[in-house]
Amino acid sequence: MNEACQSVVFEHPLNERTRSWLRIETSLQQMHTLAPLDSLPASLAFFRAAAEFIEVTDRGEVRSEILKELEKQQKKLLKWAEAPNADQALIQGFSDDLKQQSVALSTAPRIAQHLKDDKIIAIVRQRLSIPGGCCGFDLPYLHLWLNLSQDVRDNTLAGWLEGLQPLKNALGSLLTMLRRSAHFSAVESHNGFYQDNAEGADLLRLRLPVDYLIYPQVSGHKSRFAIRFLHTDSEHGIIPVKLPFEIACC
Repeated sequence: MNEACQSVVFEHPLNERTRSWLRIETSLQQMHTLAPLDSLPASLAFFRAAAEFIEVTDRGEVRSEILKELEKQQKKLLKWAEAPNADQALIQGFSDDLKQQSVALSTAPRIAQHLKDDKIIAIVRQRLSIPGGCCGFDLPYLHLWLNLSQDVRDNTLAGWLEGLQPLKNALGSLLTMLRRSAHFSAVESHNGFYQDNAEGADLLRLRLPVDYLIYPQVSGHKSRFAIRFLHTDSEHGIIPVKLPFEIACC
């Protein structure tokens, strides 16, 4: 595939744990990207991302699952270090990073508890499910907060984000290692369809050129997956009989 061509990477989780982690990663990215909170639209987008983050992290033992995976990855690094010609410095760097993230996460307060306990976040969360329910007359407290000095709001936001840093760092390290655990391989679909095995994989990654205007619809769980390719123009778009793309089973 031509490297000069702009491409897009699609990701599909192959188990519920990875699905949850990708959703948490998305919420964290949104909350960090939306700073500063200098308008009602930006603030509501942040509070919506925070509410989604709270909901996702409430559904399971996120901290314990990540700590277990950090320990698992450290053991895997020890095995890699025994391989001939292993890059010991690189492996040691990864190992030290995972240990640091594990200690920080294990000693951190309960995940998202500081967000749940915050008055303004709690007030806004109650209104987010109501269409147009966050107008100034619905949330005078939020209206007042948005008119405080930017420094005050920046400090409040910094406190919210600081409490999420142990989780963000640990999850970021794990997902980075997961994504780097497999290289992309060139394959092709036939009549818009592709299927294969993914024994032991947690994440499926697909890379296609943007100008194809084609996206994947993936169904997969544990050891097998199937991909149906669709065109953005459902009426007139054409899917090539043989569609080249790249895939990585991580």
